[in-house]
Amino acid sequence: MAETYRSMRALEKTASTSRVLNLAALAVKHANNPDHSAKPLFMAPALNAAVILKHRLRANEIGTVATVRRTATKLIVPFERSDLSLGGRSLFVGDRGWMESLQELAGVSHDLGRDAGVLEALDELPSLDPFLLREHMRRRGFEIADTHFEISSHDLDAMQQFVGREISRLIDLAYKGRSSSDASTTRLVEALLSSRNDDRLEPLRLTLRLEGDSYREGIFAWKGFLYYKWVLNSLWPKLREVMVELLQVKTVGPRDFEHEGLVRTMKVRLHDNIERQVKSVADYLRVYDQVFEELTRDGNATAFRDFLLRSPEMLVKLGEGTGVVSHIASFWRFRFPKGKPLEANVGELLDILQDFEQGLGAEATAMAA
Repeated sequence: MAETYRSMRALEKTASTSRVLNLAALAVKHANNPDHSAKPLFMAPALNAAVILKHRLRANEIGTVATVRRTATKLIVPFERSDLSLGGRSLFVGDRGWMESLQELAGVSHDLGRDAGVLEALDELPSLDPFLLREHMRRRGFEIADTHFEISSHDLDAMQQFVGREISRLIDLAYKGRSSSDASTTRLVEALLSSRNDDRLEPLRLTLRLEGDSYREGIFAWKGFLYYKWVLNSLWPKLREVMVELLQVKTVGPRDFEHEGLVRTMKVRLHDNIERQVKSVADYLRVYDQVFEELTRDGNATAFRDFLLRSPEMLVKLGEGTGVVSHIASFWRFRFPKGKPLEANVGELLDILQDFEQGLGAEATAMAA
């Protein structure tokens, strides 16, 4: 079993992002929530103090994990949950002997059938964003408290203004006759994005004509669409830069005609596939925009409510598509920082391009070819 000594202090206040699920932080935050304890992610208590990462495999790690992808799912159990900087013991899902390592981390008294299934389900996902994660785990039949699927505090802060602009017309519709201000809109956005039920949303509930579980499911789906719309809105400028640089990046060092030709072909193909993927995600959001427009323009609350309640499939596709292009944008900028030479040796560049193509999926690659 590998041991992780690299500082994880930056993760201590993080609950969920597209790459990180910090169960230790969630356990502290929801220590007094009986539902969180009653419906844990893992049955083994030690694993519920873990940090789960989507980790891009380094050169020395390729071949040790049974996956064709370059991104693996890593589970880290901290030595001390109150101080992640001390590091912890880790494993990759699918690594040779990973079940034996998992048993050691969990403790010999625990049956790992369910917990191993949870990890395998996590490994199937391109990212760990809370909306994709919730729908996928529910489809796989795992009953897990909603407190495990929260938007991170950093993302919440960044989303506030965007969501306020998005739903301002609906707020006017639901709260007509009442005074509206930037401060009150901000409070309503906070209530909407919170993981808790909030009485301030009662006029919105009445407007959407939602009750009980339908209300909870509908609000969750709505948050999902707002989240992905915000992510894509923030991501698109970065992706445009990547798509330009993708065609400009140069190879350096030893190379031959065959590999140079392959790089040129893959760059063009990948450029087109990224563009196609973004369009696919944007098309899903366009459907949401049309139904939301009917609600705010015509007062058609029934159509919007019904759309939200039948939207889990679309949310999964949105999450998968957004996670793939988000990985491409973030890793490209990590590897090619602004102001640094836009160049790599042939082997490394082919490796990066193949990783991106695998993320976009064989079907998209075949269509482009």
